[in-house]
Amino acid sequence: MTHDDVRALLLSFPGVEDGVSYGEPSFKVAGRFFTWMRAQLDHSLVVHLDSLDRRDLLIEAEPQTFHITDHYRDHPIVLARIASVDPAWLKAALDARWRRIAPKRLSKQHPVLTDPGRGA
Repeated sequence: MTHDDVRALLLSFPGVEDGVSYGEPSFKVAGRFFTWMRAQLDHSLVVHLDSLDRRDLLIEAEPQTFHITDHYRDHPIVLARIASVDPAWLKAALDARWRRIAPKRLSKQHPVLTDPGRGA
C-alpha cells in the first residue's frame, strides 16, 4: 500500500476527518482519535488492537510488517509498515477501531463495513 492508499481507506470510514498530530497526518472520528501515520518516522500506521497478546502474535508472525516502539510497549497498539501491510487485514483492524470509537448513531447507520470474521 502507499500513503495515499491508506489515507483513502481511512477517509472511506464514515465521519473520519483528517488533521495533523505530532507533525504527521492524523485521523479522528467525531473528535476521537482514530489513528495517525508515522510517515516521516518509519512509514508506519498506528493500529489499535484489542489486546497486547494479539499485538505480540502479529509482531512474532510478521516482523517485517508489524513492530512497536517503547512508547507503545504498554498499550494494545501495533505499528504496521504501510508498504507491506495486507490491505484486507488493515481494513478489518480499522473497522474494529472505528466501531469502538464512533458515536452509536453513526455506527448504527453503517452496520456492515467489512466482512464478518476478519477481525483485527
